[in-house]
Amino acid sequence: MKTSLVIMAAGLGSRYSGGIKQLAKIGPSDEILMDYSIYDARRSGFDKVVFVIRHAIEDDFREIIGNRIEKVCDVDYVFQELDALPAGFEKPADRTKPWGTGHAILCCKDAVKEPFAVINADDFYGRQGFAQLHEHLTKPACCADVEDICLAGYILKNTLSENGGVSRGVCSVDANGYLVDVTETHKLRMENGVMMSENGSGISPDAYVSMNMWGLRPSFFEKLESGFVDFLSGLSDGDVKSEYLLPGKIDELIKQGRARAKLLPTAEKWFGLTYSEDLPASKAAINALVDAGEYPRDIMDALKKL
Repeated sequence: MKTSLVIMAAGLGSRYSGGIKQLAKIGPSDEILMDYSIYDARRSGFDKVVFVIRHAIEDDFREIIGNRIEKVCDVDYVFQELDALPAGFEKPADRTKPWGTGHAILCCKDAVKEPFAVINADDFYGRQGFAQLHEHLTKPACCADVEDICLAGYILKNTLSENGGVSRGVCSVDANGYLVDVTETHKLRMENGVMMSENGSGISPDAYVSMNMWGLRPSFFEKLESGFVDFLSGLSDGDVKSEYLLPGKIDELIKQGRARAKLLPTAEKWFGLTYSEDLPASKAAINALVDAGEYPRDIMDALKKL
């Protein structure tokens, strides 16, 4: 069964001051974080890569990564623009904020016809999550009347930045490992051994969280599209900041009984580029994994051999 990896790379990141953070060089052969995700996805069995970008960064994006990856696997580009809206809707004149991750995935509906994984461009996930998602997606769907979704769940304490608070979707699961809800929680950080958030303490550092690493099937696009229409219809006049978020839509479908989402636990340690100060630590982490033999010194050379 064919499978695709969708990489959300349209955002510039308001908290990152080092340029286009998705394109920051981080590996020993000038690899960027996406190179490692693509390598892990390809060796886990994913066939195609779909980049979600904006026209404004297309030239840089193709030069730094797209043209290289096209030589080793099938690649497609999807453009998330503010005017990519359903019939009957127009972009507010003063809207500058992207429509959100739900909109990013909806933009892929004409490019993706097979089961697919979704990731962020500026996160390092490790191989385990990709392997588990691919295994789940290549099995028959659990049932015909609801969406069969999966999520790579990361342990909260393994996903923190030393340079500031982070936002994570804190997961609750039932006895069978299916998501009950995903609660978006902001400004998560450790202070004196206690997990803190914008709402204070009380969250276990061992809780599973979403890093936006989902496994979805093409039937999901229909529900995502109808939800986006409802979202746009419900915006109040002058609201130019609200976003249509992928975890929020999945959470809604779960609570409506229209989706089942299996949490696939992973013990991998996340790192990424939430802040510009994260770059040295991320470089050090990659080099440590390379020195330990977990990753090759030249990702492109390794990709050509897969």
